[in-house]
Amino acid sequence: MSRVVDGRFIFGDIEKRYFRRVMRGLERMMGVRVITYSLMSNHFHLLLRVPDTDDLKPSEEVSDAELVEMVRPLFGAEHARGLALELANCDEWGFAEKKAQIRAGFLQRRGRLDLFMKDLKQRFTQWYNRKEGRRGTLWEDRFKSVLVGDTEEALLTMAAYIDLNPVRAGIVDDPADYTYSGYGEACAGRAIARRGLALALDPDGKLARPPGWRQVGAEYRRLLYGVGFERGEKADGSAAKPGFSQEEALREMSGGGRLPLWQALRCRVRYFCDGGIFGSREFVDSAFERHRDRYGTARKTGARGMRGGRVGRAAGAARPEGRGLRVMQATGHRAPGGGIYEPWPPGGQASIPFPLPPPISWPTTSSVSYAGLGQHARPVAWA
Repeated sequence: MSRVVDGRFIFGDIEKRYFRRVMRGLERMMGVRVITYSLMSNHFHLLLRVPDTDDLKPSEEVSDAELVEMVRPLFGAEHARGLALELANCDEWGFAEKKAQIRAGFLQRRGRLDLFMKDLKQRFTQWYNRKEGRRGTLWEDRFKSVLVGDTEEALLTMAAYIDLNPVRAGIVDDPADYTYSGYGEACAGRAIARRGLALALDPDGKLARPPGWRQVGAEYRRLLYGVGFERGEKADGSAAKPGFSQEEALREMSGGGRLPLWQALRCRVRYFCDGGIFGSREFVDSAFERHRDRYGTARKTGARGMRGGRVGRAAGAARPEGRGLRVMQATGHRAPGGGIYEPWPPGGQASIPFPLPPPISWPTTSSVSYAGLGQHARPVAWA
């Protein structure tokens, strides 16, 4: 996530389209997958999956033709033809060392989140400054980030927060109507956006058959309506935090099919605007140990509860002063043999904001945790 300097509203339709074109081009060239995104008037959110080194095709096995196709979406057809010609000339004249340098300049950038964000923001800044005749920085800071556990619950939680931004901002009533978001782009028929959201539903690729858009779109929409309800009330009777009405949410969620995960994904979205780690308790503790040097010596454990919120059965605890870790844990439980969620507390629906048509299907026991790494933390997978 990154904001424009001084909170300026610079993103119109032209700017958003250019930003998205650069983002998609970098996605193709660098192998970083965009699960979803939201481009707002003065900031943007991205949910990215960064591949491990082992997941990338070894550089020596990437052919020249494959390399040319990797750079084409970002640099354009003319540049791609120039690159192909340059590589061919190196072969013809025996310039093996020069060719290796050219290839390394592209291939060594793959899987680098820091370079992905740097190139994205830098390219947009240069284009925007030329267009507007301005100079200087365009962004408030490097970027804020959250490390997300590679689980369905964690990814869907973060994806829903991002795609609900235009609804929360009062720009649209239906997230499908916002063109410059992952969900809106997917609803518009873009295959690359649909594949990104499908990745959130099957992060490990364990399903024998990858979910199609009909399944992905239906489940994700019910999720959005499940967590995107209105919150609070102003003096004039309007919602303090815009969202869907109770009737709208109930209509979408009860429209057929199972209702996946929504109860576990209730959370206070403000926790995703600063640095942090989000995932299972084991994932958060593991990341805490790897980055132990970023925390004070008095800190003994990683996982922490969240103050003021209830997610499933878990009530939050206070975050200590300083660069502490925060954990938000959601736990659902199965009914014997039926996979049915049982409300908590037993016999009531204290953690549910409005009545729901029983039963609610619950696919699995889940536990998700959130941990704040502090503003200057850099082990990031969501920006």
